Amino acid sequence: MKLHKWKNLWLLSAAELLAMSLWFSASAVIPQLTQEWNLSGGQQSWLTMSVQIGFVVGALISAALNLADRMAIQQLLGVSAIAGAFFNGSIALFVHQPGAAFFLRFLTGVTLAGVYPTGMKLMATWCKRDRGLGIGLLVGALTVGSALPHLLTILPIVWGAGGRPPWRSVLLAASFAALLGAVIVIQFVQTGPFLAKTAKLDWRYALSVFTNRSVRLANFGYLGHMWELYAMWAWVPLFLLESYQRAGWSETTARFFGFMVVAIGGLGSLIAGMLADRWGRTTLTLISLILSGSCALLAGFFFSSPVVLTLLCLVWGFAVVADSAQFSAAISELSDPRLVGTALTMQTSLGFLLTLFTIRIIPPLVNTVGWEWTFWVLGLGPAFGIWSMARLRRLPEAVKMASGHR
Repeated sequence: MKLHKWKNLWLLSAAELLAMSLWFSASAVIPQLTQEWNLSGGQQSWLTMSVQIGFVVGALISAALNLADRMAIQQLLGVSAIAGAFFNGSIALFVHQPGAAFFLRFLTGVTLAGVYPTGMKLMATWCKRDRGLGIGLLVGALTVGSALPHLLTILPIVWGAGGRPPWRSVLLAASFAALLGAVIVIQFVQTGPFLAKTAKLDWRYALSVFTNRSVRLANFGYLGHMWELYAMWAWVPLFLLESYQRAGWSETTARFFGFMVVAIGGLGSLIAGMLADRWGRTTLTLISLILSGSCALLAGFFFSSPVVLTLLCLVWGFAVVADSAQFSAAISELSDPRLVGTALTMQTSLGFLLTLFTIRIIPPLVNTVGWEWTFWVLGLGPAFGIWSMARLRRLPEAVKMASGHR
């Protein structure tokens, strides 16, 4: 039974990794798209922002229609991955101007709402006492999958003449990966013994999740985390690339470390998942926020020193996502059980909507103050998160989390 369980969890993680390659597939080739389509800074941002908006819309639709209970979980995940691969691949095959690309990236984001949360639900059917480890494994796979397009840009199979990977090949490779992930989950992944109905979204209680002080503080911590996370993932690989180019260093090496900076978060998520129930939610999130926020403040000082900058960004990538799952776990433990579905949907939607601002603000800041000072704005999120989680830690309700471990 145990072998069967871990076989399914590893297959599910592999499927999620491959399907999530869709998320940053366009962001990874921003230099090529900028050159071909003469993109402005705002248009560069929309390549990622359109996915974020689509994800929020998809999550709300899925929760309102309760799709996770109306369809077999594997089917919902697999069909979503196939649809995402179709929309993303269509950009590479048919699109020659940014407007259509933004719309298809929006639709890709809608489908990813059937990949990310659905994978979490499927994982939960296999894990009970070791759910922290299961969540860590899955979030780690999602993180590596988000980094995968940056790796695709340095693989010879997608390279063309001129020393720069053609963007259409990168998008097609990511779409093929998502199709492979769909095949794995539909054909080989089974539902575990702990299948439960999804807590439903109830619009009447959508705003009431902020009236509970402990839930509100956990949400504030999550919003501080999200302020930083996706802007860091979207722009730090390009920040590294610019640093390497100015120093006259290898562009291929820069792209590899751009992949590693995001992918190393998979290790951070796995370790955090193993430690979360033992250390406590607020302890782990505070450590992670302090580390990632410090890196956001320091990164610009080493823009002219690629080696030190790379090491610092690897630490940043490790810490920036390590706490991600713990905010959702905290909400599930602190909320009224009848409102867990609504609370988690609201948390996710508000968090991804917030990322639109920080993703969008980076290009104009680069133009105004340069890469050296731009990431200071991201440090505001961890600072707010630290304040929120420190206050939550002092509340009596904090003992509800992680079996009494604050």
